Amino acid sequence: MSKLEHSTDNHENCLHMKNNKFTVVIVDDEKYCIANITKSLKNYPELQLLGTAPNAADGFRVIIATQPDLLFVDMEMPDKTGLELIQDVQEHIAWDMHIVFYTAYDKYLLDALRTSAFDYLLKPYTDSEFDTIMSRFFKHTLKHYQPELFKSSLAGIFPNNRAFMVATITGFRILKVENIVVFEYDSIKKAWGMQLSDLKSLQLKRGTRADIILKYSPSFVQISHNFIINIEYLSFINNGMCIMLPPFDRLNLKITRTYLHLLQDKFETI
Repeated sequence: MSKLEHSTDNHENCLHMKNNKFTVVIVDDEKYCIANITKSLKNYPELQLLGTAPNAADGFRVIIATQPDLLFVDMEMPDKTGLELIQDVQEHIAWDMHIVFYTAYDKYLLDALRTSAFDYLLKPYTDSEFDTIMSRFFKHTLKHYQPELFKSSLAGIFPNNRAFMVATITGFRILKVENIVVFEYDSIKKAWGMQLSDLKSLQLKRGTRADIILKYSPSFVQISHNFIINIEYLSFINNGMCIMLPPFDRLNLKITRTYLHLLQDKFETI
């Protein structure tokens, strides 16, 4: 978990609510983008917009002055990128701030997830996509208020070095998470198959559902209706595609928007 989203039992250090509202700051060099987010925020009476900034330099000052709970920041600005702004401000952050990067370019997605992003909003966004982010924000803040409800995690239940038994069409196979690169659903056979690290393939028993596969390990994440990847083999994300480590980088693994937030959630917990 990043410095910006550390967990604490001290409510005053955890969230800087003002007037019983969560506070928000927007940093973007395009006025219409600020206007769009501002309009979307009005649907949430629990939120209070404290300020906006048209560039990274002004954004730095506004963030330090207002200490927002939620920050929307553009990736590409005239003076600095959103990532550079977060790197600059990180040393001055002593409160819990959730960052949503806002951009038209998904080439920054993996970098954002690996630094301190809480979420990632692609331009132009839909109301449902914004609603999803806000639902995640409220759910995440609830974890801070009731940390005892979230002590158990899938990582504790299914550690990565744990061997588990998989039902295939020919019997059972004992595997470890590190043995599996990707699961692919065959719509003709109506069954999931696996691509293994030794370049072999296995077909799972018909009736094996995606939710069962995902319970094997927190490293497994669904990126589309037909694919579940092992993020331990993920190299980078480019143009909405998951690029895996060689020799699996030739796989055609497109991320659909429906499953994008599942991938983001995985990086949030790493």
